[in-house]
Amino acid sequence: MDTAISIINTVISLTTPTTQRTTNSITLAPSWPITRPNLLDLYPCNSFLNPKNSPNPNPRNRASPLFLTRCSTKPNTDRNNATTDKNNSNSKPNSNFQGPTKPISNQPLSAPNSSFSRGLVFDLGSQNSWDSFEIGSPVVKRFLSDEEERWYMWYHGMSKENPGSDSVGVAVSSNGVHWERSGRPVQSGDDTGLVMNCSKDWWAFDTHSIRPCEVVIMSSAKVRANNAVYWLYYTGFSSEKVEFGDNSVEFIVHNPERAKILDDESGNASSSSSNVFKSLPGLAMSQDGRHWARIEGEHHTGALFDVGSNGEWDSMFIASPQVVFHGTGDLRMYYHSFDVENGVFAVGIARSRDGIKWVKLGKIIGGGGNGASDEFGALNPRVVRNRKDGKYLMVYEGVGAGGRRSIGLAVSTDGLKNWERVQGGTVLKPSEEDGWDNKEVGSPCLVQMDGNIDEWRLYYRGIGKRGEVGIGMAVSKGSEIRSLRRWTGFHL
Repeated sequence: MDTAISIINTVISLTTPTTQRTTNSITLAPSWPITRPNLLDLYPCNSFLNPKNSPNPNPRNRASPLFLTRCSTKPNTDRNNATTDKNNSNSKPNSNFQGPTKPISNQPLSAPNSSFSRGLVFDLGSQNSWDSFEIGSPVVKRFLSDEEERWYMWYHGMSKENPGSDSVGVAVSSNGVHWERSGRPVQSGDDTGLVMNCSKDWWAFDTHSIRPCEVVIMSSAKVRANNAVYWLYYTGFSSEKVEFGDNSVEFIVHNPERAKILDDESGNASSSSSNVFKSLPGLAMSQDGRHWARIEGEHHTGALFDVGSNGEWDSMFIASPQVVFHGTGDLRMYYHSFDVENGVFAVGIARSRDGIKWVKLGKIIGGGGNGASDEFGALNPRVVRNRKDGKYLMVYEGVGAGGRRSIGLAVSTDGLKNWERVQGGTVLKPSEEDGWDNKEVGSPCLVQMDGNIDEWRLYYRGIGKRGEVGIGMAVSKGSEIRSLRRWTGFHL
């Protein structure tokens, strides 16, 4: 860019009982040194997430730069940056504050090498917890420092007491396998549990359900590395239903996708015809990865952008926005929709210079060949740039005959429109007849290990024929991602 771009955004605090709007200036720097190719320089106001700390409600003074980095440091867990009570709008601690409950260690019910639970690393929450009925959409990040290894997983959950409405939570781990969680909302900067609910504003795009898609970490070059700002890209669903004539489609289409289809009135599991709610991409920011503030996009609902016009491939909904940094002023968003004209799910791409204003570039992946595991398209894409050869890898949820789901892989040299499916297509299929995930697998999240470990980890949502639902993990054999096996335990 030749000049810096000033973007005025409204921050809607999630931690106050009423909606507050504070306009703050976020300015993007024009460029950065070539010697730091992995960094994106931003100049936001220091107090844009804490407007009460700013004497000027619309500060325009230039602050220290923030840099977009790959996950290499432990997230900030400073309690002073956390809001302790969502019902307390001032900065003073609530005298009735109850300390956070001890996180629950999540262990699969069976041994990991048993035929039933092979690969299962994260189960449903305990009874009456916010995530006791359904979980999915894992966004997994690995943070390394000289002292420790720390894993974070943001995911969506739903309880039967609140059917049809997903929320976002966070769990932590020291190894990416055994996770600690909580069945209640977070209350401090190092707590686990529920971190984000649907919007309460009638005009918003995310009043019905929300699901996490990507977390990008921004850290300052002039302060400690663990003082970070997190950007959460997520899918927001409204209660607006999309008219859809599904007579010509060989499978049932839902948005959001459900492990169990619920009857809206009774809350009981049931099967039904296609049920599509409009969804759009959203952005929220946080100082600790737990307490989030929505950032309003250019769309009148607060979303980053709208669906396509009538007749375009993404005219029904926008879902699963995942953002990848490519280079100077170049961020890519991969998302999916349902291409009505062709009767398949499809993946598209948009580009941005600042991560907030986006320009669509079109569809990049549609349906596979006849009889392929992704014959009826791809959804929930997750793209990673291989740190060894610079190529882009896309794992996605492929839809085969009868709506059967598996995980596929495509490769690109530039991450734009030149994508090639890996020969054979499928890298992970539903398990054998007695497995917990023997119905379908999807919502993949790919993590490239580094250091002394040369492998890939694939986290995914699995669904069983008896109604089981959980988050599983598969690992590669060395650096060959096309050879994945479900995790069966650590081999010493």
